[in-house]
Amino acid sequence: MSFEPRMMAVHAHPDDEASKGAGTMAKYAAKGRVRVVTCTGGERGSILNPRLAHRADIIDNLPEVRKVEMANAASALGIEHTWLGFIDSGLPEGDPLPPLPEGCFAAIDLDEPVRALVAEIREFQPQVLTCYNEQGGYPHPDHIRVHEVAMAAVKAAADPDFYPELGQPWQVSKVYYDVSFGRERISALHEEFLARGLESPLEDWLANKGDRPSRRVDARIEVADYFPARDAALRAHATQIDPDGFFFAVPRDMEAEVWPWEDFELAFTVGERPDGVEDCLFAGIEEN
Repeated sequence: MSFEPRMMAVHAHPDDEASKGAGTMAKYAAKGRVRVVTCTGGERGSILNPRLAHRADIIDNLPEVRKVEMANAASALGIEHTWLGFIDSGLPEGDPLPPLPEGCFAAIDLDEPVRALVAEIREFQPQVLTCYNEQGGYPHPDHIRVHEVAMAAVKAAADPDFYPELGQPWQVSKVYYDVSFGRERISALHEEFLARGLESPLEDWLANKGDRPSRRVDARIEVADYFPARDAALRAHATQIDPDGFFFAVPRDMEAEVWPWEDFELAFTVGERPDGVEDCLFAGIEEN
């Protein structure tokens, strides 16, 4: 029997999958199966595209609009998709921060979303799962909760005593954290703008976020051939992505030349940790 790579990516909101590892998902979807699990519907999100910010038909129906956007993004990437069905927590602001809304994803008991994700893992049987690091990638309460849920669900899915009615136990072989916005990547692209005598659109990002601690990179996946699929997925989330904004600030030919990769940090493996940087998330799995 030939080896079928199966990858599961766990995300907080619709549009997260398009901005974090989308090229890698499109690449592996062309070779096997990729399923994105979106934990919330993004109900408390804002309209971030200024062209659509005042559209009453969108404002009044944002959850439904975002479902359609997600379906279009999944089609662009060639992936499978499922909703866990929890409620967006919103991004609390203020000092001190206000309490989270009652019943939201980040406030409910952890066992509920863990059980839901265990059912998905046991049904899909991914060898590789991607999610966010312990900081959520950035400190949104739903992103931090995704980390907590994903790591707990990977462990629980392999335990035959954990809710056996959810399916046969399944051991995920590897868990990776996405490192899409690593400082090394943004700095390399910024320096290329300057080397070409151009004003860098990434200067503000580096000034505001460039002091974040760097994450370890254990896998670097070449995805330049999948930039068109990634960009189509980004544009599918029309309420969330400004087509003149940050995500499209770098010419794609420059990006392909300077940084054609997506980076990942290995968080868990059932095998030995690699000595160097892998070029495939499934490295070592087929052999084992």
